[in-house]
Amino acid sequence: MKDNRAQEDKQQATGPECLPRLVREFFVRDGITVAKELLGKILVHETELGPVRGIITEVESYMGEEDKGSHTYGGKRTERTEPMYHAGGTSYVYLIYGMYSCMNIAAMTEGIPQAVLLRSVIPADEESRRRMIRLRQEAAERRSGRTKNGGAGKAAPPSFEKHLADGPGKLCIAMGITRADNDVDMTKSSRFYVTEGIRVEPSQIQAAKRIGIDYAEEAADYLWRFFIPAGNESSQRS
Repeated sequence: MKDNRAQEDKQQATGPECLPRLVREFFVRDGITVAKELLGKILVHETELGPVRGIITEVESYMGEEDKGSHTYGGKRTERTEPMYHAGGTSYVYLIYGMYSCMNIAAMTEGIPQAVLLRSVIPADEESRRRMIRLRQEAAERRSGRTKNGGAGKAAPPSFEKHLADGPGKLCIAMGITRADNDVDMTKSSRFYVTEGIRVEPSQIQAAKRIGIDYAEEAADYLWRFFIPAGNESSQRS
């Protein structure tokens, strides 16, 4: 019975173009509920190489103006944080270290700035895996100053594939997500959205402290990072 169920889940993940999209009602709930239920869902982004689909395996909840770890703590409504105040299902993409994008999805209704940070995905199908590798390689080539085709045809090392999209920055690179994808209504977009995915039981979900918010005093200890086993216990920092 277990083997049959695992096979069903694999079939779901390898045919994601047939899966229903998540609608507004999914996202207009509190950020912790949305975060947990995003695990196993499939993030889809249309890139220059074609669609890239990643199964979401790790997330963090940011719970608005009273959460000291949130960008909106204390009511900081700025041009940067404005997408967090928009209706659930809106993308919020920001830069860290001046170079890496981080992908979030707003939760709750308009005016309540909760959001879910996507920390890690794994390829939902073989074509997405190849495209993720290519996007990561092209980004590395740009940083090193090599030509776009400088590394074309080279096999990615096992360590590279193991950590393909297991951190917020690597996730965005592997899925071709940039600041141009900020403030997109993902319930309506034809190129950037989330679909149903594999089945995740509540017992599979693990919780831990959020990463990189030591400044957040007591909020740094909240167990608002959620993940499911996917080869690694948790993602890398970036």
